[in-house]
Amino acid sequence: MAAVICSSNYLVQFPFNHFQLNEIITWGAFTYPVSFFVTELANRFFGKEFARKIVFTGFFVGIILSFILSLQEFILSRIVIGSGIAFLAAQLLDIKVFDFLRNKSWFIPPLVSSLFCSILDTALFFSIAFYGTDVNWITLALGDLTVKLIIAVLMLIPFRFLIKRIKDFTQEASN
Repeated sequence: MAAVICSSNYLVQFPFNHFQLNEIITWGAFTYPVSFFVTELANRFFGKEFARKIVFTGFFVGIILSFILSLQEFILSRIVIGSGIAFLAAQLLDIKVFDFLRNKSWFIPPLVSSLFCSILDTALFFSIAFYGTDVNWITLALGDLTVKLIIAVLMLIPFRFLIKRIKDFTQEASN
């Protein structure tokens, strides 16, 4: 989780210079959604308390490392602060929404929780990190949100695969 936070905080500085998307998406948009995947897997298999421990541990380690890496630049410090606030708020909401929907079809909890949390995370992060700067942050935020939602849908594939594999493993272990 800490590696996802640090890499996303670093990569958000760099535009995605492919397909003329450099004014819309940064590289950080591709790494950050993995944090929701990690939280949702932890929540599914070990429960919401364990998922909270992962979130808080990842938050503290990731923020400390990100601050150390960003001491020289003001904008990076704003990115770290925005990232920390957005991460904590969105991840804790993710845990609540996922847990609330836990008994629905396998794809509903991760998809719905990722949808709500991606919106919250994007709004908080981009407004804190880039408001009042010359960065076109609203456009970046919309591009970022689009990527997060696409990745949330794509992450359903490994989510389903891992659910099945872990269920099979636990059934074999109990026999």
